[in-house]
Amino acid sequence: MVADDKVFAGSIPEVYDRLMVPLIFEPYARDLAGRIVLAGPLDVLETAAGTGVLTRAIAARLPGHARIVATDLNQAMLDQAAARQSPPDRVTWRQADALALPFEDRAFDVVACQFGAMFFPDRVKGYREARRVLKPGGHFMFNVWDRISENEFADVVTEALAKVFPQDPPLFMARTPHGHHDVGRIREELSAAGFTDIAIETVEHRSKAASPRDVAVAYCQGTPLRNEIVTRDATRLDEATKAATEALAHRFGSGPVDGRIRAHVISATG
Repeated sequence: MVADDKVFAGSIPEVYDRLMVPLIFEPYARDLAGRIVLAGPLDVLETAAGTGVLTRAIAARLPGHARIVATDLNQAMLDQAAARQSPPDRVTWRQADALALPFEDRAFDVVACQFGAMFFPDRVKGYREARRVLKPGGHFMFNVWDRISENEFADVVTEALAKVFPQDPPLFMARTPHGHHDVGRIREELSAAGFTDIAIETVEHRSKAASPRDVAVAYCQGTPLRNEIVTRDATRLDEATKAATEALAHRFGSGPVDGRIRAHVISATG
């Protein structure tokens, strides 16, 4: 992972929330929230909460007296999330690094992380922090994307941008969101952090959008992929987005589009 992979700033949070969240994140948020609720937690910590899609799903399912603390490294993402939360005092939003959590030991029943572990510079350290703040017998529940070839929109966009920048292709999607799909390694890292009773399930959904353009804008302008494009040539962002749109239309058609997404859902006991 490179430094810009963690930067969700500028216009990215708004585009991410408007287009990426319904495109790929909502079905997995519902899935993970359902698993969390079954554990019956009263104190929940979410790390790498982004714009709050999982947070909202958890809040809608847990009783009003349950405590929910949602954190993210990027304050701009939390600001976008907090603006959408209703009622506004249902969740405590706090900027925090998942590798150095500002919470006491054994404070939470569940620690949840929706597609954030791939961004940890040191995943064992991040997992160890999650275990530290869990109560005895507490659960760490998170998900990570499967390999990019099993996630069709991300794969097509990445291939399209490689043709726009053949000398230095933007590989953010393959490198980071889809770069940590090895379930054997996930088990090893969790075990190294002290977790037991590790369960991993692969879950497939369909990703749908009104047009190829919506998908292209979501990926090229609503993720750190934008940072990669702009770093190469800021004047070519529209060109790159158009190339991704055309590639998606060629593969999936020019009307509403539908592609496979696949992820691993993990639960580990502290």
